[in-house]
Amino acid sequence: MTAALPHFIEAASPHVMNTYGRLPIALSHGQGCRVWDVNGKCYLDALGGIAVNTLGHNHPKLVPALQDQISKLIHTSNYYHVPLQETLAAKLVELSGLENVFFCSTGLEANEAALKLARKFGHDKGIDRPEVVVYEKAFHGRSIATLSATGNPKVQAGFGPLVEGFIRVPLNDIEAIKAATANNPNVVAVFFEAIQGEGGVHPMNDEYMRQVRALCDERDWLLMIDEVQCGMGRTGKWFAHQWSGIKPDVMPLAKGLGSGVPVGAVVCGSKAAHIFQPGNHGSTFGGNPLAMRAGVETIRIMEEDGVVANAVKVGAHLKAALTHALADEKGVRDIRGRGLMLGIELSVPCGELLKRAADNGLLLSVTADTVIRIVPSLIMTMLEADEVVAILAPLIKQLLKEKAST
Repeated sequence: MTAALPHFIEAASPHVMNTYGRLPIALSHGQGCRVWDVNGKCYLDALGGIAVNTLGHNHPKLVPALQDQISKLIHTSNYYHVPLQETLAAKLVELSGLENVFFCSTGLEANEAALKLARKFGHDKGIDRPEVVVYEKAFHGRSIATLSATGNPKVQAGFGPLVEGFIRVPLNDIEAIKAATANNPNVVAVFFEAIQGEGGVHPMNDEYMRQVRALCDERDWLLMIDEVQCGMGRTGKWFAHQWSGIKPDVMPLAKGLGSGVPVGAVVCGSKAAHIFQPGNHGSTFGGNPLAMRAGVETIRIMEEDGVVANAVKVGAHLKAALTHALADEKGVRDIRGRGLMLGIELSVPCGELLKRAADNGLLLSVTADTVIRIVPSLIMTMLEADEVVAILAPLIKQLLKEKAST
């Protein structure tokens, strides 16, 4: 497998658009929570394709199922019924307690569809200029609409004018949302991530989610919860909002749903389930047989192997181990998150840790400049979690020592 791959050259390709700040690594293959580059170096993967590779790499149950599907149908068209859509939709409805599903290919598409649902919901009520409440530090995607809903001026810079119709509020402050929407008849929805990912691994408080659910019920708004990164078992429940005991009206999903095969979904409750009618929305690749098989098999394997429970157990162990290892470091501001979605916030920018960690055989990410994000495959073991801490904690301590001396 690796013999046919060229020895990696660090120079950027002149033929690939320069949109990513890449590390000088080209990966060849993986097994479980480990990957190897084209030069044979092994890494412990604590990034999981950015919360995508739910079942790790080369899973012995997933790979044969996908091979079987590829030999049958990869793609047809939504002109025809796709039986696997019905199978996966029924399972997502069962797990969420919601009503029906629209399938697409990415989280951005799922969030875009949610925003369209909110606008159509408003127009159906006679609201000409619907507005949606969104949040500081939010990240919902990079299309013009989802970029406008995002709360990061850095990623918005250079792409104005942004789409109108958004009201931005701080996290976990119910009085702020009431004040921002007071006497505004155009508000139609509240849209947030149960745990912000790109914004720095910031959870919405369970009580706050309950308060927003009540407010949406009181004012006839849609509650739309972006579970693209924090859903699919990552926090130790199928969907992160379930810790609060509520149900949203609209729930975008993607990332971990297909264990690496691109698949997105918008799961809707009764209030939003019938807003879209034929011709209102669509997706060429959405719901294709390969993506649907990946989603069906991912959930089946997760249930068979107790993967959600593993995320609870290993995530709690990892968080406790990190807290213990970094307890004396004043430059560690916070260690937060749930299950296997954790963020370590430092008092200083820490982007250089990506390469330092990789040099030491660990893959992770840094988001919001100062937050180390750990979102591994949900099959990670306790021993692998300990290995993450053994590699990462000394690197954090060294970085903080260097920063303190400059």
